[in-house]
Amino acid sequence: MIGKLKGLIDGFGDDFVHIDVGGVVYEAFCSSKTLQGLPQVGHAAVVHVEMIVREDMIRLYGFASEAEKAWFVTLLTVQGVGARVALSILSTLSASELSSAIALQDKAMIGQANGVGPKLAVRIVTELRGKVPALGGIDAGVLGLQAALGEGIARGNVADAVSALSNLGYSSAQASAAVARVVGKEGEDVATEKLIRLGLRELSR
Repeated sequence: MIGKLKGLIDGFGDDFVHIDVGGVVYEAFCSSKTLQGLPQVGHAAVVHVEMIVREDMIRLYGFASEAEKAWFVTLLTVQGVGARVALSILSTLSASELSSAIALQDKAMIGQANGVGPKLAVRIVTELRGKVPALGGIDAGVLGLQAALGEGIARGNVADAVSALSNLGYSSAQASAAVARVVGKEGEDVATEKLIRLGLRELSR
């Protein structure tokens, strides 16, 4: 099995990269986020790889981080999610944003990806609830608070602060992550107004 490629960028396609490893050129299909983050042709790169072997095909999928790779593997466990859809989701959401969407049961966030209809978005957030990979790309404290929000059991001041920040135009993932960081520093017994103010400060960084 191939777990990682270290070599020189040999070329790009619409959804793949060619990497020259000691004279052998490998083709790895990637999310648009990974492709955009790779260096130019001729430069050195490291790509984490998941290799899928079938009777009629051997294909490599490349990722910028272990967290993105972990989410790819996790997404494939959902019925109706193949490699193409998983890459589409990872092209739309970062690993931390995806972790937030699952914790918050945010079907709309998942549904932003091409190829993900309303029914599939519901299935994804439902089946992956509580199954965020260890390398999911989000702080455990943030994830815990977001899960509480998704389940409707977060404290009133916290939920109100997240709601207020969301009403200002921030996504639910951004708002909840910011408030979670504030709670981690200040504790949960902070007035709603202060949570909002400090949350805005976190979001402006």
